[in-house]
Amino acid sequence: MKHIMNILITGGAGFIGQNLVYSLRKQGFGIRILDNFSPQIHVTQSLPADLVDQVELIRADVRDRDALEQALAGVDGVVHLATETGTAQSMYQIAHYNNVNSQATAQLLDVLANAPHSIKKIVLASSRSIYGEGAYNCETHGLVYPGARSAAQLKSHQWDPVCPQCGASIVAVPTPEAARPSPASIYAATKYAQEDLIRIAGDSLGIGTAILRFQNVYGAGQSLNNPYTGILSIFSTRIRRGMSLPIFEDGQESRDFVHVSDVVQAIELALQTDAANGGTFNVGAGEPTSVLEIANMLVDAFDGKVRPEVTGQYRLGDIRHCYADLTQIRSKLRFEPKMSLKSGMEEFASWVLSQPLPEDGLDKANEELKKRKMMS
Repeated sequence: MKHIMNILITGGAGFIGQNLVYSLRKQGFGIRILDNFSPQIHVTQSLPADLVDQVELIRADVRDRDALEQALAGVDGVVHLATETGTAQSMYQIAHYNNVNSQATAQLLDVLANAPHSIKKIVLASSRSIYGEGAYNCETHGLVYPGARSAAQLKSHQWDPVCPQCGASIVAVPTPEAARPSPASIYAATKYAQEDLIRIAGDSLGIGTAILRFQNVYGAGQSLNNPYTGILSIFSTRIRRGMSLPIFEDGQESRDFVHVSDVVQAIELALQTDAANGGTFNVGAGEPTSVLEIANMLVDAFDGKVRPEVTGQYRLGDIRHCYADLTQIRSKLRFEPKMSLKSGMEEFASWVLSQPLPEDGLDKANEELKKRKMMS
């Protein structure tokens, strides 16, 4: 990692952050973490015992300017992971998501613009959600990008998007970074705002930047207590409790599930590769898996007794399909996903079974969405 030895990881006590810290520490890098230990994400309010003496921890909110100034002092690179996640929750906590995601990023960059610093690289954890619906192929019009599905479409169970030009059926294909951004949720809009802020400020300040658009990240260590994000965690808790496993729409909506070890690989490549500077890269496995298929895989992994139930319910702001085109990150950063979904799921299930059984919060979260008319 050329000239970068001391790294600030915002949100570094979280799922991706801790995995990144373990990997970087093995390579001898100095690590500083800025994290507020949000109760919705963190069950415990401390780092694992084997990390306490390995990193410098600043326990503070990423919106705290004084804490940001302290955290940025003397570091060479920043991995900006701190964020509020959860598509559905963002739709009614609009100001909060904007503050934590967009405004805090602006604050970080404002500190760098107005004080001496030694930052040479910023890597931003962005999201595939900025695309809205992914890329599709129309037999007549080729590559197309349909807009968000309307409430009327979802209410009538018209799950699949159609060609925006001719209305014909279309087939999902890998989504490239050049796809026109079309955020369908407040969360997605704040992630796209982060991207512009990082890209523009980095260029003007002479700081190398790399934007990584993560697909659905999973693996041992992810939060099992957040009912608004992480379908593997939500499903695993309900399976272990012998509860029903409700599947939205018709269950054929698909996602690109990428193991956290591959995400760590991508972050490290973005930090240490000059070719990453100024770039935006998809990070995924590059393969779609339906939600119904992943749910059945989990039932099998946990030897569950209750099979998934396709409910026909839906949430406003959800997309139908999106999976990553990895051409650019493969060619520029030499990234290659290494963990297969089968192996990753086995590892995840084994870890989950070693954890205390969490309370299930899905029904309560869904009732909140129904009350706000954001879910059928």
